[in-house]
Amino acid sequence: MARLRLRLDVGYEGTEFSGWAAQPGLRTVEDELSRALTIMIRAPEPVRLTVAGRTDAGVHARGQVAHADVDPQLWARVPGRSDRTAEDAARTRLTGILPADISVSRVSRAAAGFDARFSATSRRYLYRLADRDAAHDPLRRRDTVMVRSELDVDAMREASWNLLGLNDFAAFCRKREGATTVRTLLDFSWTRLDDGIVAGTVVADAFCHSMVRALVGAVVPVGEGRRAAGWPAEVLAARQRDPGVVVMPPHGLSLEEVVYAEDDRLGARAAQTRARRVAAG
Repeated sequence: MARLRLRLDVGYEGTEFSGWAAQPGLRTVEDELSRALTIMIRAPEPVRLTVAGRTDAGVHARGQVAHADVDPQLWARVPGRSDRTAEDAARTRLTGILPADISVSRVSRAAAGFDARFSATSRRYLYRLADRDAAHDPLRRRDTVMVRSELDVDAMREASWNLLGLNDFAAFCRKREGATTVRTLLDFSWTRLDDGIVAGTVVADAFCHSMVRALVGAVVPVGEGRRAAGWPAEVLAARQRDPGVVVMPPHGLSLEEVVYAEDDRLGARAAQTRARRVAAG
């Protein structure tokens, strides 16, 4: 029997997780969500998940997306005797099973051709920095990184702007055998919020491992006045890791949004992305 593909919109507070991806002996978001789904539909084997972006240990998410392929007969039993749809019932039941630091905001039947990873056209991350005493809110210590020097936001904007576009981001990625480091950086911008927090928005078609935190780590020294605004672009052009770039702590980072192609383009987008990854290898 053909499997039914579900889309799950997920958020989590990443402090107590060893990242998204399942790892033996460690608590991960994937393990917790798979366990909850398996219990809910009473599947004979653990439900497997594919995710838009594998976040690292300590990284948070408000807009994570995953998909799972399930037995349609098991799925049809989810509402029980209620008159709710299986999708509505699933969200409520998952809330009762999942720990408090994971939330599923929506469960839906995926459109034809949908792939949580390969159908995505962009991912948007947020990085939060506190550089003033007034912004050092102890209640935000798990999602905001404290820095000692006051940051020049205008200088950070200039430095970030120089990194936009299609480039080889090898200088900001942890290399993996056979994986490309070419990405299109669509937005990298900074603003100071009303509460004094310096917020960085980073958007790309995709990200390689540690890329967002390394990009932020290249721009913070500019904001502190220790590097010129053109320095991050020089690091980018060198295409190799620079000891002056410190990968920033994970807890300041949150995956805010994943954007997908139109429904009639989901399959084509997934095929295009897969082909590019294979060719790069």
